[in-house]
Amino acid sequence: MERKELAAQYKQSGMTCAQAVMKAFEPELGLDEETVMKITTGFGFGMGTMEGTCGALVGAQMVQGLLKPGATLRDAKQTSKAFAEKVGAYTCKDIKGKETGVVLCSCEDCVRHAVEAVEAQLA
Repeated sequence: MERKELAAQYKQSGMTCAQAVMKAFEPELGLDEETVMKITTGFGFGMGTMEGTCGALVGAQMVQGLLKPGATLRDAKQTSKAFAEKVGAYTCKDIKGKETGVVLCSCEDCVRHAVEAVEAQLA
């Protein structure tokens, strides 16, 4: 199964978006599941409130930092840009249409796009 589909399944099982993305990379991270879940707990729902950066993007950035030695802010910007191009925004409130009523992307698709964005940076 593709990693992005695995991440979507994790999201559907009840994990936050950040947890689903990091969990999909767990074998490569050298972290156990309990640690992955603890690290990402506060980053669901747009960093806990729907106001902040999408948890899927936060999870992707964490993965990139752990797996790409020497990752730079430029790398992080490219990951964020690729994610936003697919999803339509960076923040959970904008993606979920909290103020506009227009949902730009489902959570499952957000985690898929986050995984794709980080995989592109790791390639």
